[in-house]
Amino acid sequence: MCLGPAAGLLLTLYFGSVWERPRRKEPEEEMAESTIDSNEHLSEETEEPDPLQPDDSGTFQQVTNLLNIMDSESATADTAGVGPSLRKALASAIIAEKAASEPCVVMSSLIRCLQVPQISTQRKVNIYNILQEIIQQEGELEEQCVQRLVAIASKEMREILEMEGYLRAEVASDTLVALSRNHFSMVMYEMQHHLRPLDLADEFVIVTLAKLANGNVFEFMPYMGITLATIFTMLRLVNEAKMRQVICSAMETFCETVQFYLKHLEDSVYPVMTEEQFAVKLFPMYRYFVTVWLRSRNPEVKLGVIKSLKPMLNLLLPNDDLREQVYDYVPLLLAEYQGNLEALFITQVLRQILEVSVVTRTPVPQMQLHTIFTELHIQVCVRAPAQQQYVGQNVGEIEHCFIALARSYPKELMKFFLSQMETSKEAIRVGTLTLIRAVVGADGEDGHSPDHEPAGHVRLPGQDQRLGPEVRVHAADPVHLQTDESPGQPPPEGPGGKDGPQSHHGHREDHHLCGQWDDPLDLPAPQKLLARLLVLMSSPYEGEGRGVAMLNLLRTLSHSIAPSMADTWELEIPLLIKYLEEHTKFTWNQKTWEDKLIQFLRHSLKKTRGSNWSLRLGKELNNQIESFDSPSLEKSFLYRALGFTLATGLEASKVELLLLELLYKTDYGKDFDREGVILCFGLCARGQVKTVLNVLHNFEERIQESEQSWQIGAWRKDHPWRRETVKSALMVMYGCVALHCHWQMLRTHVDSPITAKIIHHYTSSSQDIGLKMAFMKSVVQVTKAVENLGDTEDFQFAQKTTLTAILVAIIKAEPPDSLASPVRTMAMDALWHLSKVTPFYSLEENSDLMDISMHSVISLPPPGEDNESIVALYENALRALEQLIGGLMCRQLDPRGLQEVVQLLEKWILSEKEWEREKAVNLHLRLVQAYVESIGVCIPLKLGQFGTLVGLIAPGTCDSHERTRMASADVLSCLLDLHASQTCSSWDASTEQELARCKEDLGAAAVETVFRVSSRIAEVACKQFSCDDVVSLIQKLCENLGALGLQHDRASVTWVGAFLQLRVKELEDKVAEILGAILAHLPVVDHPEVRQCLVEGVLLLARHHRETVLTSLLRQPLPMQSHLKEVWLAVADNVPFARLMLQGLMGRLQSRFAPRATATSKADVWRLAAVDPLMILCTMQLLIEKVDKDDPLRDLFPDLVYTLLMQLGGSQGPEAASPVLKTWRLIRTGTLPEEINPQRVAVKSMKLLFWRLSSEHLVHTLEEQGVWALLGSSSTFLQGAGLLARLCIQNAEGSRQRLSELVLRGMALEAPSCRISSTAICVEEKLLKPAVLLLERGVRQRDEVLRVLSLRALGNMALGAPRKVRRYRKLLLETCLCALQGVGGGASASASVPCAGMEALAKILAELREGDVGSFFDAISEQCRSFFDNESELLRSRAFHLFGALAKVVRISKKHFFKEEVRKAWVPLLLHCQDPCPDAAQACLETMCQCAHFWGCKALEDSLVRRAGCGADETTAALQMTLCSVLTQKKPAVLYGFLLETMTYIKSNLSRIRMASCNLAGIIMKQMSEHYLKKLDFAALRNSLQELQLDSDPGVRRAAMDTLQILDTCSQHRLPTPTEGVS
Repeated sequence: MCLGPAAGLLLTLYFGSVWERPRRKEPEEEMAESTIDSNEHLSEETEEPDPLQPDDSGTFQQVTNLLNIMDSESATADTAGVGPSLRKALASAIIAEKAASEPCVVMSSLIRCLQVPQISTQRKVNIYNILQEIIQQEGELEEQCVQRLVAIASKEMREILEMEGYLRAEVASDTLVALSRNHFSMVMYEMQHHLRPLDLADEFVIVTLAKLANGNVFEFMPYMGITLATIFTMLRLVNEAKMRQVICSAMETFCETVQFYLKHLEDSVYPVMTEEQFAVKLFPMYRYFVTVWLRSRNPEVKLGVIKSLKPMLNLLLPNDDLREQVYDYVPLLLAEYQGNLEALFITQVLRQILEVSVVTRTPVPQMQLHTIFTELHIQVCVRAPAQQQYVGQNVGEIEHCFIALARSYPKELMKFFLSQMETSKEAIRVGTLTLIRAVVGADGEDGHSPDHEPAGHVRLPGQDQRLGPEVRVHAADPVHLQTDESPGQPPPEGPGGKDGPQSHHGHREDHHLCGQWDDPLDLPAPQKLLARLLVLMSSPYEGEGRGVAMLNLLRTLSHSIAPSMADTWELEIPLLIKYLEEHTKFTWNQKTWEDKLIQFLRHSLKKTRGSNWSLRLGKELNNQIESFDSPSLEKSFLYRALGFTLATGLEASKVELLLLELLYKTDYGKDFDREGVILCFGLCARGQVKTVLNVLHNFEERIQESEQSWQIGAWRKDHPWRRETVKSALMVMYGCVALHCHWQMLRTHVDSPITAKIIHHYTSSSQDIGLKMAFMKSVVQVTKAVENLGDTEDFQFAQKTTLTAILVAIIKAEPPDSLASPVRTMAMDALWHLSKVTPFYSLEENSDLMDISMHSVISLPPPGEDNESIVALYENALRALEQLIGGLMCRQLDPRGLQEVVQLLEKWILSEKEWEREKAVNLHLRLVQAYVESIGVCIPLKLGQFGTLVGLIAPGTCDSHERTRMASADVLSCLLDLHASQTCSSWDASTEQELARCKEDLGAAAVETVFRVSSRIAEVACKQFSCDDVVSLIQKLCENLGALGLQHDRASVTWVGAFLQLRVKELEDKVAEILGAILAHLPVVDHPEVRQCLVEGVLLLARHHRETVLTSLLRQPLPMQSHLKEVWLAVADNVPFARLMLQGLMGRLQSRFAPRATATSKADVWRLAAVDPLMILCTMQLLIEKVDKDDPLRDLFPDLVYTLLMQLGGSQGPEAASPVLKTWRLIRTGTLPEEINPQRVAVKSMKLLFWRLSSEHLVHTLEEQGVWALLGSSSTFLQGAGLLARLCIQNAEGSRQRLSELVLRGMALEAPSCRISSTAICVEEKLLKPAVLLLERGVRQRDEVLRVLSLRALGNMALGAPRKVRRYRKLLLETCLCALQGVGGGASASASVPCAGMEALAKILAELREGDVGSFFDAISEQCRSFFDNESELLRSRAFHLFGALAKVVRISKKHFFKEEVRKAWVPLLLHCQDPCPDAAQACLETMCQCAHFWGCKALEDSLVRRAGCGADETTAALQMTLCSVLTQKKPAVLYGFLLETMTYIKSNLSRIRMASCNLAGIIMKQMSEHYLKKLDFAALRNSLQELQLDSDPGVRRAAMDTLQILDTCSQHRLPTPTEGVS
C-alpha cells in the first residue's frame, strides 16, 4: 500500500502517539492470558502446533490499538469526507508498513488477535484482510507462522453458526487461497484432511477447493482425481439445496480448470493426466446429477445442475465410449421441459450434445428421435409460459438443434415434419414450416458459425457442416402434401383411424427415394399390401362382409404379391372363405377366426424360408400398429401376427431393431398395448428366444434399470412412463417368453435370465399392487412352462425357493381383515403351480404354506352382498385356497397328509367367529371329498384316526350357524362313507335314510331340536366305530372342551354320552384311556351342565368296569382336586353304588398286606395295579362322610374298622411307603398339607364311621379314653387297637363274629404289621378265646388250605400275644402236634400242613419254658426226627429248625432224655449238613451246633468255636473228625453203631447224602479201633461200596472208591488172633 506525502504527514500527526504510548503491564498481561487461553482451546480442537510466543509485546500492543481504531471507525456512522474510511485505511496501512520490516512479528500478533475469545465479526474481517495484504506483499513466510494461520483459518471457515459466519468463512477461505500461491502444499493438505470419503464435507471446504483449483491449475491437478472421487462419494448425503448448488458450482470450476490444463499441457511440470482419465472420473458425477439432482423441485438446484453440465459435457463428449452413455440420458433432459426451468438452458445443453454427435459422426440412437423431435417441436409451436424470459433465444437454439438432427437423420426428420403438417392446428403447421425454413436455409450457411455456436462447444476436425440433398427432397414434401389432397379425394381410412401419411404417399416417397434409399429393410409394396389385408380381414364382417372380398383379392394377386405362396394360398384361401360363408357376424367366433388367419400366415411364411420376406412383413405389421386405436380387434391381431412373423425371421440383428422399436413406442400405461406387446414378444420367442432375451436386456440397460436408480424420461409426451409400469410389463414379458419358447431353450434360460430377471425387477421396485400382480402372473407363466416340459422329474427349478419366499411374503403382507385386490388369490394360484414342479416342497414346507394361506383367507370377514366386486374377489380367494390346499395335499395323499391338513384347519373350525368356522368346515369338506375321490379304499386310515376326524367335526352339527351345521353333517357323511368303504362294512337302506333325515332336520331353528338331531347322528355313526376309534373320538371331543362355547361343549358331551351308552360294555380294554381323557379335561369345564354329563359318563364306566375306573381314579394326584371330588360326590349320591366302591377301596388296601397274586384277567390287572394308599384313604373318608347320613353302613362297619386298623398298623412298616407308579400323572404334585397323612386320614375316617352308628355313648367313650390319640401314635397304636376292639365288642355285638373272622385272617397274613395288629385285637379275651377255638377246629378240618392258615394264625398269635401263649399252651401244643402226627416219614401227600405245624411250634416254643411243654416234649422230638430224612426239602428244613428250638427249651429235667435224642439224631445231622437244599443244610448245621454241648465234650465245643467263621463243608468235616476221635477213645461202641447206621444211607435217594455217607463211613473206619474192626462184615461192606461204583453221580463214585480203599486198608491191618480186642 502506497501513501502520498500528505498522507504520511497525517499519519505522523494523528498516529504518532500510538507508537510512542508507554506500555501498560496490566492490559498486556490480560491480553497475553486471553491469547494463551484461546490457544489452549484451539489446540484441543485442531491438530495445529503450539502457539508462538510473541517476540515483541510492544508490537502486539500497537497492532491491537490500531485494530481498535479500525473497529471504532467501522462502528461510527460518520458520513463526512474522508473521516472514518480514511482513518481505517491509514490504520491498515500502518500495520502493513510495519509488516514489511517485521513480517513474522506482525503476523504473529494478528494471529494472536484472531484467537482472542468473543472477538467481533468485523474485527476478524479486518484482520483477515490485513493478513491477505501482508501475504500478497511479502510472498513466502515462515513455515511455523503459515501453519498456525492455515489451522486457524480452516477452523474459522468450517464454523458457520449464523449469517455473519458466512462473512467470516468467506474471508478465511480467501486468506487460505492467498496463502496457497506460495504455500500450496500446506493449504492443500489441510483441505484434503477435511475431505473424507462417505462423509459430507463443510460447505466452504468445497468452495475453497474450487478456488484453489481455479487459482493454482497445475499445482491442483495431482489432487483433481482424488477430489472428484471423494466428492462423488458424498453426493448421496447431500440433501440441502444450498450444498447442492455449491457442489454444482465447484464442479463447473473443476471442469473449466481441467479444460485449461488440457490446453496447456506443455506448461505442466506435473505428471500428465489424460483427457480420458478425467472423463472416466467425471462421468459418474454427470450421471448422478442428471438422474437425481436434476429431478429436484428446487429451481436453483436445477439451474446449478444445468450450468455444470456444459463444462462437464465438454470433457465427456469427445470420448467415444462415454458419448454413447451420455445419449442414454437425453430423455431425462427432455423431461425437464415440463418443469419450471428456463427452457433456453436445457436447449443449449441439447444443442451441445447434438452438434458433437454430428461432428463425431455418432448420431443419437434412432429410438430417441421421435421423443427429441416431439419435445423440441413443441417448444416452437406451443406458447411458452409467462415465466420464460428467453423465448426468442430458445427458438434460435432449437433451430440449431434441428439443423444438427438434419445432418444425422435427414429422412426421419422430414418424415416427422410431414406428419406434423397434416395436423389441423395452424400453430403447429406454422412452427413446422419455420423449422423447415431454418433447416433448408442452413444449406447455404455455416451451421456452426460463431454467432450460433454455444459456449463450450467441442469442434473436431473433419466435420461436415453442410446438409445433404435428401433434406431438400424431403423438405419439398409438405408442398406436395398441401397440393395433392383435393377436397373430393379424402385419404382412405381404416377401421382404426387414418392410415397415416406413409400409406397415402408411400408411392411418392418411393419415387423420390428410389435412387438414394439403400437400406435393405426398406419394405416393398407386396409386404405392405399383405399386412394391410390381413389386418382388415381380422374383422371380416365389417363393411358389408369385406373379409370374403379381401380373400378373393388376395387369391387373385397371389402371383404378384408372393409367387412362392401362390400354391399354398390356392389351398388355404377357399377354406377361409368357406368358414366365413358358413357364419355370420352373429355366429362367428373371433378367437377361432384369428387362429385360422394366424395359421394361414404361418403356412405362408414357411414358403419364404431362406429370405428376408418375413422380416419385411414384420416391419410393415409394426408400422400398422400405430394406425389403430386401443383397444381394437385389428390392433390385437397385429400384435399376434407380428409375433408369429418375427419368430420366423432370419436376421436376428434386424429382428432386434424391430422389437426395440416396438418396446420404445409402446405406451405402457395402456393395458391393451402393454398386453399386446407382451403377447408379441412371447410369440416371437417361439423361434427367436435368444433374440428376444437380448432385446429385453438391451432395453433394460438403455433405460438404466438398476438397483440404485431408474429414471425413465418422457420419451413421448403422451407416454409418461412410470418405473413400476415398465417393470410390471417386463416381468410379464419374461413370463410370456418362458411360456411360449421351445422346451429345450426353456431348460437353458428359465432359471437365468428369465426367472432371475423377474425376481430382480420385483425386488428392486416399490412393490405396489400392480407390480405384485404382474410378478405373480409371470410366476404362473414360468411355472406352467416348466410343467409342460417333457420330463419334469429330470429338471430341477432352481429359483423355486426364492419365488416361494417372495410369494409367502406377499401373502403375509396382505391385511387379514380386508380384501381389496386379487393379490392373495394370485399368490396362492402361483404357489399351486409352483407346488407341481421339482424340487417338490418338503412336508414341513407344505404345512407352512397351508397354514399361511389358510390364515390369509379364512380370517377375512364376509363381504357385503351389495358389493359385487368384493364378493367376486372373496369367492376367487376361497377357490384359490381350496385349489392350493388340495394341490399341496396331493404331494402326501395318505392318512398322515390328511391328518396334518385337518390339524391346520382345527383352530379355524374351533374359531369364535362364525364366518371363520363356516369357511374352515367347507374347506374341510372339499378336502375330504378330494381325498375320497383320489385314493378311496387304497390306503386305510391309521388306527384311531377316524375317531379323531369325527371328533373334531361332530360338535359342528350343533353350531349356531345353519350353513356350518349342514357342512359339518356333509363332512361326517363323507368320513363315514370313507370308513365304510375301507372296512368293507355296508350301510343298510334304513341307516342311510336316517342319516339323510338327520341332515334335513339340522335346519331347525330350535336349539334343543338341533341337539336331539345331533344325538341321532351319533347313534347312527356309532355302529361304524371300532373300539380304538371310540377312544380317539372321545379324546378329541374332550380335548376341544372349552375351546368355543357352551353350545359346542354341550354337543361334545352329547356325543360322548351317546357313544358310552351304546358301546360301554365293549370298551373294557379302553376304559383307562377314555377315563384319562375325561378327567384330564374336566377341570377346564366351567358350565355345570357339561360337567354333570362328563361325571355321568365316568359313573357309567364305573358301573361296568369298576376295577379299571377305580384304579384310574385312585391314580390321580393329591391333594384331591375339585373335579375328582365332584366324581366321588356323584358316587356318594348313589348309596348302593357307593357301597360297591367302598368294598373295592377296602380290597385295595387289604391287598397290600397279602401275597402278590397273579392276574388271570384284564380286570385283575387293574385291580392289582399299584395305587397310592393315601389316595384310597382320602377317598374312603370322602365317601364315608358324604354317603347318606341315614345309612349307618352296619354291614360294612367291621370290614371298614378292620381295614383302617390294618392300615394304621402298617403305617410304620416297610409297606407304608407309597409305591412308585408308572402312570401318566404325578401322584404327588407337591408337599401335602399336614392333615393329609395316612394316620390322620384313617383316624378321621374311623371317627366318621363311628358317628354313623348313632351311638353317642360309644363316641363319647372313645373320645374320653383317648382312643383316637392312641391310634394316631405309632408307639401307642397296639394299646389303642386293643381298647378300640374292647369297646366295639361291648357296644357293637352284631359285629363281633365278622370282626373275629377278619382278625383270624389277618393273623395268617405274611405281613408282620398285620399279624401284630390282628393279634393285638385278639388280646381282648372275648376275641382271643373264640379265635383260638376257631383255629383249633380249622386245624382238624380236611381242607388243606384252611389247616395251613389256621396253623399260621396260631403261630402268629405267639408273636402278637406272647403273654397269652402259656395260658393256651396245651391247646396250642396239642393242636400243632396233631398236624404232625397224622403224617410222617413221607407218608403225607402234601408237606404244607406239617410245615405250617412245625413253624407254629417253633414260634410257640420260643415263648414257653421246659416245664410248660410237659409230656409234649417227647412227642415233639420224636415227630421232629421222623422228618429228618423226608423227601421234602421244606419239611427237612422245618424239622431241623424245630429240633434246634426244642434244644433251646431243654433244661435240667429233660437233659438226659434229650441227650439220648441227640445221639439218635446225630448221624442224620452229620449227613444233612451236606443236604442238597441250602436252607436245610444251613438249618441242620445250626441245629447241630445247638446240640453239640449235649455230648459233654469240651474238644467238640472248642472245635465249633474255632470254625465259627468257616464254610459249612469245612465245619462239618472238622466236626466229624473231632467227634469220631472223641468217640474212639471214650465210646467206641457208639462209634461202631454210627458206622452201621451210616452205611444205611448209601441207598438214600439223595446223591449228596450218599456221597456224604461214604465220606463219613471212611472217617469212622479210620478212627475205629481194631477190636470193632474185627466185628465188621468186610464182604458185605465191600459189596455195598462196589455197587456204588455204578452210581450215576461221579461224586458218589469217587467217594465210594475212596471209602473202599480205606476199607481195604483196614482189612489188611486187622489182627488174626481173636483174643485181641479193644482196650
